[in-house]
Amino acid sequence: MKERDGQHVSEAKWKAPLDEAGEKRHLKNCLSVIEENISLYKKKERDYQREVKELYQSVKKGEGDSYGLLVAGRNILEHTQNALRKNRAALKKAYFGRIDYEDRTFGVNETCYIGKNGITKNQTDVIIVDWRAPAANVYYENELGEGSYDVPGSGSVEICLDRKRTYDIDGDTLLGFYDDDVAANDELLVKYLSQNKEAVLGDIIATIQREQNEIIRDIPYKNIIVQGVAGSGKTTVALHRISYLLYNYDKEYKPSEFCIVGSSDMLLNYINSGLPELDVNHVRQMRMDVFIPYLMGKAWKKKYILTEDREDAPAKSHLSFIRKLDQFLDTWRERSLNLGDIRDQTLGMVFTEENLRETAERNEGLSLYQLEKLLNARIASRIRFLCTGKDENFRKEKLAEYKKYFDSSRHKWTEMQIYLEFLGLLAEEGSAGISEETKEAVKKGRFDLYDAAAIALIWKRILAKKETDEFSQIIIDEAQDFGETVYYVIRRLLPGCYFTIMGDVSQNIRYETGMNDWEGLKEAMFEKENDSFYLLAKSYRNTIEISGQAGLVLEHASQGAYKIQPVIRHGRPVEDRTAHQEPEKALRVAVEEVKSRGYETIAVICRCEEEAEEVRMLLGLEKTAPGEFKNGVMVLPVTLTKGLEFDAVILWKPDEEHYGVNKKDAKLLYVAITRALHELWLVGDREKSPLFEGREA
Repeated sequence: MKERDGQHVSEAKWKAPLDEAGEKRHLKNCLSVIEENISLYKKKERDYQREVKELYQSVKKGEGDSYGLLVAGRNILEHTQNALRKNRAALKKAYFGRIDYEDRTFGVNETCYIGKNGITKNQTDVIIVDWRAPAANVYYENELGEGSYDVPGSGSVEICLDRKRTYDIDGDTLLGFYDDDVAANDELLVKYLSQNKEAVLGDIIATIQREQNEIIRDIPYKNIIVQGVAGSGKTTVALHRISYLLYNYDKEYKPSEFCIVGSSDMLLNYINSGLPELDVNHVRQMRMDVFIPYLMGKAWKKKYILTEDREDAPAKSHLSFIRKLDQFLDTWRERSLNLGDIRDQTLGMVFTEENLRETAERNEGLSLYQLEKLLNARIASRIRFLCTGKDENFRKEKLAEYKKYFDSSRHKWTEMQIYLEFLGLLAEEGSAGISEETKEAVKKGRFDLYDAAAIALIWKRILAKKETDEFSQIIIDEAQDFGETVYYVIRRLLPGCYFTIMGDVSQNIRYETGMNDWEGLKEAMFEKENDSFYLLAKSYRNTIEISGQAGLVLEHASQGAYKIQPVIRHGRPVEDRTAHQEPEKALRVAVEEVKSRGYETIAVICRCEEEAEEVRMLLGLEKTAPGEFKNGVMVLPVTLTKGLEFDAVILWKPDEEHYGVNKKDAKLLYVAITRALHELWLVGDREKSPLFEGREA
C-alpha cells in the first residue's frame, strides 16, 4: 500500500483472499513481514543506542555541536523503539478488520486490512492500515454500498463499500471471521468484554462503537462535553481521541500541547498506563488542584497552600459566584483606567476617550497590566507622530511625561488583597454563604480549590504579564466532580484552547460542589455553534446482573435522567452476603473465591479511608502507594475508585448507615457498584441499603 494525499490506499494487483485458507495464508504473510521488521528495528535500536551513548560522551567533553546531534539521535532512537514496539504488538494481533471498496474519487479498487498498529513493508508499502487513518473510518462508520470518508485537510473521498470483515485472531491463529454481520460483531464484542481487564483494554480498538467513534474522530477545533453512563467508555474514548488527533493533525499539534486533567493521581496513573499502547507519548497529566496553580506560573506564590474544600465551597462553586467576581473585576479595571480624553497643552488632542475605550474593548482578554502597557505604547506612538518636525529634546521630554500614563502597578496590588476586598463587598451586600473562616484562611494564603480559581481569575484579569499559551487541547476526565467556577476560570485562562470534557453527573461524588447537570457547564464553556454535547448511554463494562443492581441505585441518584443501556452480557449473579453473622469471615471467603477464578484486578470498596485501613489489616494487606493502580487485591475508599474498573468488586458494608437514602450517598453507591466488570459481592453485618430497591413507582 502507499500513502496518497493523507489517505492510505493499497496498490494490490492481486485478488484479496475471501476463503478461510486464503485468509490464513494472508495472516501468515503479514506475520512474516512483521518478524522481518522486528529483526530490522532491533538491529537499528542497537546501532542508535551505541551512537547516542558516544554522542553523550562527546557532550560531556564539550566537543563541537555534539549536543544538537545528541538530541537528534535520541529522537531517532525513540522513533525506532516506537516502531519496534508497534511491530511486536502486531505480532500478537496483526489486524482485526478489513474493508473492500471501490474508490470512486481516484478510480481504483481497494482492500485494506485494519489493525491497532499500522505496519509497512520496506518502510514504504502499507500492509496493515492504522486504525486512526482516514480510510479506516469506513470500517467503523459505513454500511455496504455508497459512502465516503473524510481526509483531514484534504476533503472527502467517495466510495462504494463491497465488504466489511471482522477477524478474531490470536497470535498466528485465525480463530474466525465475520462479514458485515451485526450479530457476529456483537458476539465478538461480548467475547472481548468477558475477558479480564487488561485484555479488554488491549482489544477495545477492534470494537469501537459508532457513537464512540463519532467523538474520537470529531474535529479538534471545537469544545466537546460528553455525558456517559458508567462503563460507556468515556476514558477510553478520550484517550483514543488524543491518539487520533495526534496522528491526523500532527502538523497542527505536538503531544506537549495536550494536557489530561483528572481528580486523583490514581485515575491519572490509570490513564497514563494506557497511553503508550495508543502511540501517545509526552502528554502532560495533572490533578485539577495542581493544574490551576500551574497555569498561574510564578504568580502562584510558594506561601500559598491548597486545602480541602471548606463549608462555604458550595456557594463558591457555582457560576453566580464567579460571575459576581468577574463583574467586580470589570468595575476594578474601569476605575483603575479612568478613561477620558488625553489632551496635551502643547500638542493638543492625543487620544479621545472613545478611541481609548474602543482599544480596551477590542482587547478585553488582556489583563489590566497588559492593557495599560498596550495603551501606553499607543500613546508613545501618537506622541512621536505629533512631534514630527519638533526638537528632539522636546520629543524625549513628552515621551517621558506620558511613559506611564496608565500605571496601576504603582498600587502594588496583590491577588489576595483584591479577593479579600471582593469577599468584604459580598458581606456588605448580605450575600449568603461566605464564611469568616474563609476570609481568615485567605489572609494566611490558604485556599480551597474555588478560592484558588478566584485568585487565578483575578491574576488573569488584573495582574498577568503574559498570556498562558503552553496548551492547545485540554482533556478533562471525571469532570462532574468540580463545580462550574473551575471551568469558567480555566476557559478565561486558556482562551486559545479547545476542551474535551468527559463525565457522568450521576457519579458526582462531591454532591454539594460538583455538577448534577450540564447546563451551567455548557453556559461556561460553549462559545461556537459547532461546540458539541454528546451522550453515551450504552454501558460496556458491567454484566446484565451488575447493571440491574446499578440501575436500581441510579433511580435514586439521578431520578432517571440518564439510564443505563447495558450490552447483553450475562455473568454470575450478584452475591449478597449482607446481614452475615460473621462478616469478616464472609469477606475473607469472598476474596479467596474471587481470586481462585484467576481475576487480575480485585477491589474491596469501603465507604471511607478509615474503614479501608481496617479491612487492609483484616486481610493482611499493605496500603497501596498514593496514586498506584496495580493487579491483585486493592482495598480502597469509594472516592478513589472513580474512573477505574476491576474484574471483581467486593462492596464492604453497603447498608443504610453507610449509604443512606439520599442523592449524595446514592451516587457514591452507584460509583462503587459500576466499578465491577464481571463479579459483584455485597458483604456486611446488616441488611443492604434501601437504595438497592430502586424508587417506588
